[in-house]
Amino acid sequence: MNRKSTAPDGLVIVDKPSGFTSHDVVAKMRGIAKTRRVGHAGTLDPMATGVLVLGVEKATKLLGHLALTEKEYLGTIRLGQTTLTDDAEGEITASADASRITREAIDAGIAKLSGAIMQVPSKVSAIKIDGVRSYKRAREGEEFEIPARPVTISSFAVYDVRDAVAEDGTPVLDLVVSVVCSSGTYIRALARDLGADLGVGGHLTALRRTRVGPYKLDSAKTLDQLQKELAVMPIAEAAAAAFPRWDVDAKRARLLMNGVRLEMPEEYAGAGPVAVFDPEGRFLALVEEQKGKAKSLAVLS
Repeated sequence: MNRKSTAPDGLVIVDKPSGFTSHDVVAKMRGIAKTRRVGHAGTLDPMATGVLVLGVEKATKLLGHLALTEKEYLGTIRLGQTTLTDDAEGEITASADASRITREAIDAGIAKLSGAIMQVPSKVSAIKIDGVRSYKRAREGEEFEIPARPVTISSFAVYDVRDAVAEDGTPVLDLVVSVVCSSGTYIRALARDLGADLGVGGHLTALRRTRVGPYKLDSAKTLDQLQKELAVMPIAEAAAAAFPRWDVDAKRARLLMNGVRLEMPEEYAGAGPVAVFDPEGRFLALVEEQKGKAKSLAVLS
C-alpha cells in the first residue's frame, strides 16, 4: 500500500555546505522531509556554499521557472594561478607573478566582464556537448570547444585586494568580489577570464551564493538545522515572492482550473511567469501571457 506523503508543499532554502553536490543536498532533504518529491532550482558547485533553493512535493513544479532568476554571490578570485577546473579544486596548470597588477588594471578588466557579455563556461561543467556532459569529456582528456553563451553581469565589484603568496611561492593577489548575474553565469569562468585578460591567469578560491531571485541567505537554514526542524516556505508565499501576482475572482478561478484560457490584464504582457491566486489566497497556477490569454505553465491546485 502506498502511503500518502505528509511532507508540506513548499520551498526549503538551504545554506549548502562546502563539499556537498546539489544532488547530495536533495538526497539528504528526501530523508528529512520523508518524500521522494524533492528537487533543486539550479545547481551549486561542490566547493561553493550558500543559497540552494529546494522544492518539496507540489513546489517541484516551480523549480524550472525559479532557476531562471537572478543570482548573487560573494567570492574570492586568486590572480596569478590557473587551474584545470578554474577553481581551487583543480590542479594548478600555470603560475605567474601577479604582484605588479594595479587596481586600475583590475577595474578595467572587470569593466570588460560587466553588462551583457558572451561567456564560455568552464570545461569542467555540467553543460552538455553533443549529449555528453562537458566534465566527462574533460576527464577523459578530450579536446573540445564549448560555445560562448550570452549572460548578464548586472554588478561585479571588488571589495578588497590582498597580497598573498601561493604554496609554490608565487606572489598572487586575492580579490574579494561580489557578483550579481543572470542564470547560467559561471563565476569561476569570470575568475578565469579576468586572470587571462590581466596576463597572469586566475581561478576562484571561495564562493558563497547569497541570493537566488528573492530568496536570501538570511532565510536559509543549514542541513543540521533542518534535521532538527524542517522549515518549509509555504508554496503560496514562495510564489508571491518570486513572481508577479494576479488575483482572480471565484468564477475566473473555476474557469482556469477547468482549463479555460482566461483573458489576461495588459499589465502582465511580457511579464514572464505570473502566479494566480483565488479570493481565499490559494495559489492556483503559474501562467504566462500569450496573445492576451493565460497559458498554463504549472497547475498547483
